[in-house]
Amino acid sequence: MATVVSHQLIGSIASHSPSNSKHSLFPTDSFNVPIKFRQNRFKLEATASQTPVLDPLLSPSKTTTLSKKKSNEASLILIRHGESLWNEKNLFTGCVDVPLTEKGVAEAIQAGKRISTIPVDLIFTSSLIRAQMTAMLAMTQHRCKKVPIILHDESEKAQTWSHVFSEETRKQSIPVVAAWQLNERMYGELQGLNKEETAERYGTQQVHEWRRSYHIPPPKGESLEMCAERAVAYFEDNIQPELALGNNVLIAAHGNSLRSIIMYLDKLTSQEVTSLELSTGLPLLYIFKDRKFMRRGSPVGPTEAGVYAYTKRLAQYRQKLDETLN
Repeated sequence: MATVVSHQLIGSIASHSPSNSKHSLFPTDSFNVPIKFRQNRFKLEATASQTPVLDPLLSPSKTTTLSKKKSNEASLILIRHGESLWNEKNLFTGCVDVPLTEKGVAEAIQAGKRISTIPVDLIFTSSLIRAQMTAMLAMTQHRCKKVPIILHDESEKAQTWSHVFSEETRKQSIPVVAAWQLNERMYGELQGLNKEETAERYGTQQVHEWRRSYHIPPPKGESLEMCAERAVAYFEDNIQPELALGNNVLIAAHGNSLRSIIMYLDKLTSQEVTSLELSTGLPLLYIFKDRKFMRRGSPVGPTEAGVYAYTKRLAQYRQKLDETLN
């Protein structure tokens, strides 16, 4: 039987000590280093009396041997973007780049309140504005008060012009990586069409297969299987290694790219994932520990805030955060 999963509201929960307590492996110029080039362009230069500034973007596969201390767990937060202008109009959106509605903005802010005490070291979004808006608005509510900064690696000039020269400012910032691999699946010739009118034209069953089947793509578009291939590969290559280093990650993306990642995390079958429903603006939390993903906020669990990810680290993190803010 297919598994139907809906997101629970996540309250004030945390599972990891503050990110600035980690022993960093990273160079000081993190906000100019695109993921695929960072290990080649920058080197770690630290003496015994110096502690490098945290740069969660240094490739762990290239630096694992430098680690002095690795955290045994990390938080992974998934948020589907808030309602977009085309969601409101009931149009197939896919990879068309449209912003949030007023309701979508409110959903993103509310999501930020729900994750406000969960530590975040690094943010990944798609290349589409609705996902980026969701991540940025959510972080305005975070109690760490750090500023999310989008990394621009589209050209050497973009990297140079966006350079941050203050070490103190870098410490108070969170890198944001925008990746097209996390985009919504491309709906091909359906993009921009009204969903109800499309069902009337092609038939409800045909449109249902295009939207919900795993293998069948819409005309000149991507199937969920094709979307999963790029999204999961990116997750394995770029996001999971950061979690393995103890970096806490927030992903703001889309219904189908997140369904693909959840399929990987929860080991769902292609039949089960077709029944996976993700609401806009409601965060889902996983704990990565001992190379395993443990989902919190399960609909079969209790709903009280603070239950799902409760560990000894929760109390430690919240106490230190309160001391810092007060």
